This record gives sequence, structure tokens and C-alpha cells, in this order.
Amino acid sequence: MRAMPEPSETLPGVYGTMGELASGRLRARELVERCLQRIEDPAGQGRATFLEVFAQQARAEADAIDALRARGVVLPALAGIPISVKDLFDVAGLITGAGSKVLRSRTPAVRDAAVVARLRAAGLIVIGRTNMTELAYSGLGLNPHYGTPLNPFERDIGRIPGGSSSGAAISVTDRMAAAAIGTDTGGSCRLPAAFTGIVGFKPTAGRVPRDGVVPLSTTLDSVGPLAQDVADCALIDAVLSGGLAQGAGAPPAPEPFPLRGLRLLVPRTYVLDDLDAQVAGVLDRCSSTLSRAGVLLASAPFPELARLPAIHSKGGFSAAESYAEYGELVDSRGREFDPRVATRISKGREQTAADYLQLISARAELIRAARTVTTPYDAVMMPTAPFIAPALRELAEDAAYYRVNALALRNPAIANFLDRCAISLPVHRAGEAPVGLMLMGEHGGDAKLFAIARALEALLSPRLAGALS
Repeated sequence: MRAMPEPSETLPGVYGTMGELASGRLRARELVERCLQRIEDPAGQGRATFLEVFAQQARAEADAIDALRARGVVLPALAGIPISVKDLFDVAGLITGAGSKVLRSRTPAVRDAAVVARLRAAGLIVIGRTNMTELAYSGLGLNPHYGTPLNPFERDIGRIPGGSSSGAAISVTDRMAAAAIGTDTGGSCRLPAAFTGIVGFKPTAGRVPRDGVVPLSTTLDSVGPLAQDVADCALIDAVLSGGLAQGAGAPPAPEPFPLRGLRLLVPRTYVLDDLDAQVAGVLDRCSSTLSRAGVLLASAPFPELARLPAIHSKGGFSAAESYAEYGELVDSRGREFDPRVATRISKGREQTAADYLQLISARAELIRAARTVTTPYDAVMMPTAPFIAPALRELAEDAAYYRVNALALRNPAIANFLDRCAISLPVHRAGEAPVGLMLMGEHGGDAKLFAIARALEALLSPRLAGALS
């Protein structure tokens, strides 16, 4: 199997594609056909990456956009760019399955999810809905019903893509779409980005509407982009959050934050435990590079984080709220679910009303305490995951699966629990296993975080500079 698309097949990122379309060097129909060709390639990952492909509609939209451009009609800057959406976003007239066969018995959606409507209003072409962990309940990306798309790194070994937005990540790495929309409840945009070598962003949850999105945890869910670089993520986030007015031109990429004097907190508590040698080596290299550039790295305790395992000992918000949503289905049709997902949902049955109220109280208290710790810094820095993407075969046994899943989710879930924004940047060198570096900002500090991420990306990911922007 091919590990990555050949250089001649490279699809530029969102900003690059915008320029190609605006100049007339590229037509929307040609762009859509390139993506569909990759999706339909029997030797590629399209079958496992997409659960639904909107080929006929995408071609029709592309033709309409090309015709309008040819007549000189001024279109939205993003018009004609293909984007994928995760299988838990409503698309009018279709059933939203959320990676589950059980939910396929539900009625079709009456209207598009709010974010899908915003994508269409911005001129983006929704090329299909991508595969995912069933009901978004895992950070590894496995799906026994529809298959698991394979990581582009050492694809012959069969490494996992990360999840739950597994297909979203592979649609970007394999150039089946210019960008992707996923959800992030405990790392589901950032983990697949880290494992596959792209950028994944989790916004401050309240900035992006979740109307028409199948929930996992109503407390922790957020909607975010996966893309080739930070600038593309920021642009798609502007669409999702309503920050890009309909018909407006694309804003410039975020101005990089000045590196000299940038203050980053690197917690010594919790987030650096159990790092594998490759992740530890990359983190050390990044720290040295940042220090030489004048970034002030403070390695300090963050004792509040040590409370998280006890707070989540009964499954946390995800178990309680997913059981409230799907408990009856799991109890009556449990054999039709991924058994590992059903087990995690069923854990919510053990929580009492008192447990849930204590969760709410513990979260509020930890948010206040964490704010005191992080206020002196511009962002918090840590590895997105403590290990590189494992092979599927390493997760065959349930004990290994649950252990690896919990460890993968450990760091990214912090931002969800604290209701903050966070981003994962690829910081490995070409040829190395993908490693993600996570930056966590303050609640509502999304714009500042993008600026910081742009600065670090240029310094730590030189393989991306120019090539993917």
C-alpha cells in the first residue's frame, strides 16, 4: 500500500487552493475530481475514510461555481474548496449515523447542522462524511463496523489514525479534502492530528454552535477543524464560529506572536508521565529550539492536574451524559454496538445524581484553581500524546486497548475539562514518526493561541513552511 500521496498528487491547503482558484489556474471541478479520484482509488484509504461521498452533488456545485467565476461574479473566497465533515454532523435529508449501525435506524435530518450550513454559505463544497469511532467514544479511531483508516506513517505496518475523528484526519493527509471538520470531547481533533502529522484545533467550546451534532458529552463536546497547517485551521475556525461574514473575503493568516519573551508553562505534574523515547526526544529538541529563540519556558508543578484521575474515576461527564443519551439503546441492542464503546457508555449507569453534581462542582473548582496557575503565562505546552501511533495489532486485547486509550486521552482531555482552547502541532522531522505538540490557551483566548501556534509552527515545523500554506 502507498504510504502517502505522490508529490504530483499534492493538494495545496486551503489558502493555497484559494489562490489557485482565484487566479484561474485551477477550476473547482478539477479540484473536486482530484479529491474524488483519491477517495475512489481501490489501493487507497477512501473506502475506510468516508462513510458517505457526495460525488454527484460536489460535481454539480463545482460546475456552478466555475460557471459563475467565468462570468465574473464575485464569489466567497472559499468557494469551490472541498471539505469533509465527520459522520455526526447532520446533512439535510440523510440519516446521521455517528459511526454506528444502531443509529442508522433513526429518521433523516430535516436540516443541515449549523456548522455545515456555515460551510456551505462560505462556498465550501462538502465532499462527504468521514468515518469515526462509534459515537465518538475513543481516542484511537478504531471502528469494527466500517473499518479503520490507516495512518499514513508506516501504512504497511497498520498504525492507528487516532480518534475519534479518524476519517477526518486521513481525508486531509491523503488529500481527499483540503480540510476536515471533526469534534473534540477529550482530544478527538488533536489526537488524530498528532498521530498523523497535521494540525488539529479544539476551540473554546461555546464559540462554535453544536446544533445538529450528535452528542457524546454535552458538557465537553466542541467542534473544530483539522488541516495541513495553523493558518488553514484558523480560517476554517472563522467559518465555523461565524467570524467570517457571508460573502466576505478571507482574512489574512494570523500574525505570528513574537517569540522573544513568549512565556510558556511546561507542567511537571501528570502530563510528562510515561513518555516513550521518541516523544521525549522530540519534546527535548523543541524545548531547546524554543529557548534559543528567546521563548521563556517555565518547567513547574501544576498540582491541580493530579486530581483528574480521581475526578474521572467513575467515567466522568462522558460516561454519565452518553449513558443518558444512549443508555436505553445499549441496554436493548448492546450486541449491535462496538463492545468497547458499549462498555464505556454503560459505566455511566454507575453514577448517581450526587456523583454528577460533584463532577460539576469539581470542574468549577479546578477551572478556578488552574486559572491562578496559568495566568502568568501565554500558553501551556505539553506533548499531545505520550507515544507515537501504535499498530492496530497492539490493541487486539481489551486490556491493552483500554490502557492505551486512557493514556492517549490523558493530556488533550485537560483542555476540555478546563473549558479552554487547544491546538496540536506536528513537530517531528521528515521521515520520523509523527509527534504532536499541544498548546493550551485560556478560555476565550483562541485568537491569541492561533498567533502563538503560527510562531511555533514556523520554528518547529520547517517542513510545513511554504510547502503547505
